[in-house]
Amino acid sequence: MWLKNLNIWDGVSDELIAANAIKINGNEITAITDSSSKAQDDEQVHDLQGLYCIPGLIDAHVHMCLNPSLKDPLEQDKPDDAVIIAEMTTRAEQMLAAGITTARDLGGGNWLELELRDQINRGEVVGTRLICSGQPITSVGGHCYFWGGEATDATDALGVIKRQISHGVDLIKVMATGGTITKGSTPSNAQFDADVLKAIVDEATANDFHVAAHCHGTAGIKNATSAGVSTIEHCSWVSEEGWGRGYDAEIVEEMRAKGVVVSPTINAGWKRFIGSKQFESMVKGNYTKMREAGIKLIASTDAGIPNVFHHDLPKAIPVFAHFAGLSNAGALRAATSDCAEAIGLGAVVGKVAVGLDADLVFYSDNPLNNLDVLASPVKVMSRGRLIDVAG
Repeated sequence: MWLKNLNIWDGVSDELIAANAIKINGNEITAITDSSSKAQDDEQVHDLQGLYCIPGLIDAHVHMCLNPSLKDPLEQDKPDDAVIIAEMTTRAEQMLAAGITTARDLGGGNWLELELRDQINRGEVVGTRLICSGQPITSVGGHCYFWGGEATDATDALGVIKRQISHGVDLIKVMATGGTITKGSTPSNAQFDADVLKAIVDEATANDFHVAAHCHGTAGIKNATSAGVSTIEHCSWVSEEGWGRGYDAEIVEEMRAKGVVVSPTINAGWKRFIGSKQFESMVKGNYTKMREAGIKLIASTDAGIPNVFHHDLPKAIPVFAHFAGLSNAGALRAATSDCAEAIGLGAVVGKVAVGLDADLVFYSDNPLNNLDVLASPVKVMSRGRLIDVAG
């Protein structure tokens, strides 16, 4: 199959590249050229009439099992599994239609998202590509304890990891601090010390898994960084002085030295904070200092928590760019190539490149000029399958 008459952004460059045609064989990109005239008579050719093509978008932090219309997390598991899987399937379809071709699921209680992942991989369901962590490791009564991953010490934590491996997870998630949706859990408090987190990272690494660490408080960020986790989720710098007040340059330098990536979970709803000078300047200041120190930020939304819908990453990216101080190209890299690399899929997706899967999104206008374009894809391609999403 050939796609011709394209304007192509490769996921890496600051500008469009000097090519206008892509050849796809099965699910793989096999050529990127300035002409599709090499097409054989028996090859299918799609004339895309000047559309703008970019790599499929990636959301590094979602929860497929969560219904964002429900505020009480304890209400989430009340429907039958069949109902929850049907709802997740719809979410996966909506995400793909929005141009989100890959997502990293960072927690659920019954491994239903892994069932959906496998159905999508087998081609039984059309939906976004998923990688899944299963039950997060948490302290007893800690953040998201209701998902079944409670641990009192390193021995318990390794038992939780063993259980996740038996269910076929792709990575490990740990709650290094408390969170906002769990009653009795405090975001500023560390849930595990550095030694326990190091044992978790060592066991995960021995099994070729990345570790994603939920971290709101500075103490937890410090412990997770010391342990060598792959990504820090949220990175809110919460201290006794308040939200965002505990920024620590020494911790950031250690993060840089260890290659820790930050997944700040900035969703479209953060738009309401623009113009709120105190919060906006504090958050922008923290992310600017992290970027200037060499920390990579990747696109993520925490989709599934109240009022954060799974298909809204395209609307979130301009907001993310604002708070993170990223250029349009920088924000797009954070949602494509940088994100893919950070979550372990850099050799599979995230770029328009020969040898990678053909996960692509097409727009009428250039998103490098205006990120708002991302909310209106014309077509989406997932693993070489072209999907028409135009209304």
